[in-house]
Amino acid sequence: MRGPGIEPTGSRDNLKDMKMHSNSSQADPDEIQNDDVVGSALRWSIAVIVLLTVAGVSIWLAMRPAAEQVATSGGVTVLPVARATPTMVIPEIPFEDITMLAGIDFVHENGAEGEKLLPETMGGGGAFLDFDNDGDQDLLCINSNVWPWATEKPAAAPTSALYANDGTGRFTNVTIGSGLDVPLYGNGVGCGDFNNDGKVDVFISCVGSNHLFRNEGGGKFRDITEEAGVAGGETSWSSSCGWFDYDLDQDLDLFVCNYIEWSREIDASMEFTLDGKLRAYGRPTDFKGAFPYLYRNDGDGKFTDVSEPAGVQVRDPNTGVPASKSLGVTFADVNSDGLCDIVVANDTVQNLLLLNQPGGTFIESAATSGIAFDNSGAARGAMGIDSAFFRNTDVLGIVIGNFATEMTALYVCQAPGAAIPVFRDEAVSNGLGPVTRTDLKFGVLFLDADLDGRIDLFENNGHLEEDIQVVQASQHYAQLPHLLWNCGPDFDSEFVMLPEDKTSVDFVKRMVGRGASMADIDADGDLDLMLFSSGGHPRLLRNQQQTGNHWLRVRLHGTSSNHNAIGAQVDLTLADGTVLIRTVMPTRSYQSQVELPVTFGLGKADTYESLKIHWPDGLLQELPGGGVNRMIEVTQ
Repeated sequence: MRGPGIEPTGSRDNLKDMKMHSNSSQADPDEIQNDDVVGSALRWSIAVIVLLTVAGVSIWLAMRPAAEQVATSGGVTVLPVARATPTMVIPEIPFEDITMLAGIDFVHENGAEGEKLLPETMGGGGAFLDFDNDGDQDLLCINSNVWPWATEKPAAAPTSALYANDGTGRFTNVTIGSGLDVPLYGNGVGCGDFNNDGKVDVFISCVGSNHLFRNEGGGKFRDITEEAGVAGGETSWSSSCGWFDYDLDQDLDLFVCNYIEWSREIDASMEFTLDGKLRAYGRPTDFKGAFPYLYRNDGDGKFTDVSEPAGVQVRDPNTGVPASKSLGVTFADVNSDGLCDIVVANDTVQNLLLLNQPGGTFIESAATSGIAFDNSGAARGAMGIDSAFFRNTDVLGIVIGNFATEMTALYVCQAPGAAIPVFRDEAVSNGLGPVTRTDLKFGVLFLDADLDGRIDLFENNGHLEEDIQVVQASQHYAQLPHLLWNCGPDFDSEFVMLPEDKTSVDFVKRMVGRGASMADIDADGDLDLMLFSSGGHPRLLRNQQQTGNHWLRVRLHGTSSNHNAIGAQVDLTLADGTVLIRTVMPTRSYQSQVELPVTFGLGKADTYESLKIHWPDGLLQELPGGGVNRMIEVTQ
């Protein structure tokens, strides 16, 4: 439409031009304008007629009966072939309890006398380590203590216990005179050769000051805590701890988790009960969190606390208080950039993923990466932690054991190699979550229990409350451990909980489980388990599997990397192209350490094609394949 003030198509200039160039009589301007109007109307009429005609034809075509379809012979219809699911054959993986037979007489002391003080519930860790360099795995059990204010005290204060392995899985208690026979309220342990002298040293985390013991050789350790500068706060409560070379300067640095801000007075002032009457252990939600420690190894037997400048002190953005209540830690290169990152399991607050940056700083990215919370965005009561390439691909999985009625988490990397990795909790979809919901999980470990080439999962379980059945009939203080067999990707459930007839009566005995460790204690190629307890006896379970599967074990010695080769990745390639990946990382489980050698289950393969060793300093070493069922020693 033409609005006011807009000239018609026949403008004033056009009219003037028509007057000047007419051949005979002068044209009347009014007549010219009337002709324009008539022409415009005619054009609109024609357009409307065309549109109506097109619309009518379209309606007729739409309403016309469809032509009759004539059936023709098209051959036999090919139906889709149903996916053939292989038959699942669950192996027998029996474990024999050889604790007393092996000479392990340790009993954990948690100091409980009825006050229900929270540290009494959390102890119970230990380590397999070769402290005497004889090639077999020795054992260290970490003890807590009676409280200084205890009404009843033993004649001799309890200490941790060091056991020497004779190579066959029999142990001798060599604690007395070792230097580790020091009373302390211990929780966790980190083993690592921090001075690269070829002897493994021991750090013990405690309620109160922590302790670093340097291995002097000859079965002797010396407490060098004060001169090293790693005691921490006198009132701190440290939990899991471990060694790794975060700055790639060839020596091991130390990371120490701290749980909560705790004291007897704070604990006693809170009226925790189970049913309004029975005194209960406190909830971590009622205590303030605590920052972890990161100690940089300065190379001269001294360490510098770089926790704040390195960026591992994460604060609650709303309150500014420490965001962590840390119980479990492991180290893994989650974004494949050659730097060990820190993964922390936190109790009732978000987990942490501290991404190691060039230059020695860390960026916290757990929420961005998807491992901070459960799938509904809620924090869980996280305890133990481990990581592994459990699908025999470059996809990393991180498992976290959570509180009772909370499923075990299995965060699986969705984009390997991404600078900021993205994980998704697949515990429900792969069958792990529902069968682990009931129990309270502490020590968790990835291991190939039957040597079939697929990594299985172990969980050590136990509740905090002796009287938990008073308010929750389905719960028990002492609980069964779990062994979840990895059946591979061809089944609806990736993990299957093994029943008693597959693991033995010895395995399924209830205990108040806490930490867990693994090692081949008897040189038969399969991995044996040590289950630590709170306030009781540990259990040494010898793996008695008879599958006939082959294996290969690899022990690394670094030169330009740290001597223990902590952080190294070993890739083993089989004849069919399958690549099995293991990482040298003793810090895993809960307040515990595993052996340094890595174990490959090979199934029925009686040879392997090659080994590739990615050393922590970035060097790649390739070795040809060979025979199986043996230990390989590799020096960088």
